[in-house]
Amino acid sequence: MNVLKKLIASLLFAMISTSAFAITNAQVFAYVAANYPSLFPGTATAGQYQQYDYRYYPSSKNYLAVDTSGTIFVLGPVSGGAVASVGTVASYANAITAWEAKQGGTGGTTNTQVAGLTGGAIQGAPLNLTAAVTTLAGTATTTLATPTDGTGAAASFYQAYGVTTDGNNLYVADTGYSVIRKIVIATGEVTTLAGPPLSVTGARTGTADGTGTAARFTFPRGITTDGTNLYVTDTGNSTIRKVVIATGVVTTLAGGGISGGPDGTGAAARFSSPSGITTDGTNLYVADTGNHTIRKIVIATGVVTTIAGATGTTGATDGTGTAAKFNGPAGITTDGTNLYVADTLNATIRKIAIATGAVTTLAGTAGATGTTDGTGAAAKFASPYGVTTDSTNLYVADSMNANVRKIVVATGAVTTLA
Repeated sequence: MNVLKKLIASLLFAMISTSAFAITNAQVFAYVAANYPSLFPGTATAGQYQQYDYRYYPSSKNYLAVDTSGTIFVLGPVSGGAVASVGTVASYANAITAWEAKQGGTGGTTNTQVAGLTGGAIQGAPLNLTAAVTTLAGTATTTLATPTDGTGAAASFYQAYGVTTDGNNLYVADTGYSVIRKIVIATGEVTTLAGPPLSVTGARTGTADGTGTAARFTFPRGITTDGTNLYVTDTGNSTIRKVVIATGVVTTLAGGGISGGPDGTGAAARFSSPSGITTDGTNLYVADTGNHTIRKIVIATGVVTTIAGATGTTGATDGTGTAAKFNGPAGITTDGTNLYVADTLNATIRKIAIATGAVTTLAGTAGATGTTDGTGAAAKFASPYGVTTDSTNLYVADSMNANVRKIVVATGAVTTLA
């Protein structure tokens, strides 16, 4: 082993203690290789150095391993050349077990999600957050800034609504500029992945598919990822777009550019100002705001169905499928079993069981706005818009209250985080 490999191995890689986690290193490596194919492709070279057990993927030049405390590390282009922790074996144990069950046994290889990534967020362990807020990129302003890529405060955004992550980068639906931006979490570096060049001062909107700057969007709002692709609600066009992260290739997955409510396949389906979007790796789930419905899209086929709500009918009723009612739902996330919806104009947070379409109200009371923390119906929101989850808690952008709320999924207890 050369000096570089010795250094890499000594810094990074270890065997898992199966007695501590009941998950073997073979299970972890199989899970990550299957669920992180763009970063850990092809055949890996296995190696050990002292107490360390690692895998090296020559085609991507990335390393992967875990240490004796159960921490998982990566090194290579995936982490910008720096050693990076991406979680612990304990935090992924449930995800690994669930994934193996879906594949019909240990070590299955058909799922294409990033390890721990569900609903466009890294899940598996509750976040340990403080009330400290910092600015990662952009500069607060009350006027339209000149569109700029850059690092940290040197970059500018305009009415950025949606954000998702693959664990290393953030991807932003920069609504006002009608572009999709990428932010390297470690450095705050901002680049434009798809949409018109920032130098374009005339008409920036459109419907064109294409690669990078050749593609056009019209005020995109929602965005999610499965680690390989981005999926975007192109709100002004009432379509759902797909962006290949590695190449910037943009295609239209569903919707025909005409507002409406019919289900269908691909361009035959219609949406009305869709906002939030999430994924379980197989399907997309869309908060179809103007239709007051929640839609499902099979990624492989583009087949669109309505799983909850009645097209064009507002309300706050809990129920199953079309018996349930929403009022301008805007945000949506999933833990793989349930969907959680920011029912914006009802000022509530709703829960949908994916298997049955049963809708219940987790927190808030329809029509009663406010800032009150509390449990379930005792809590109050004011136009909650964005929502995400770590699988234990929900985190809500309570837009008219200008704060971030935390909801314990198991109890419905609501607190104000920042």
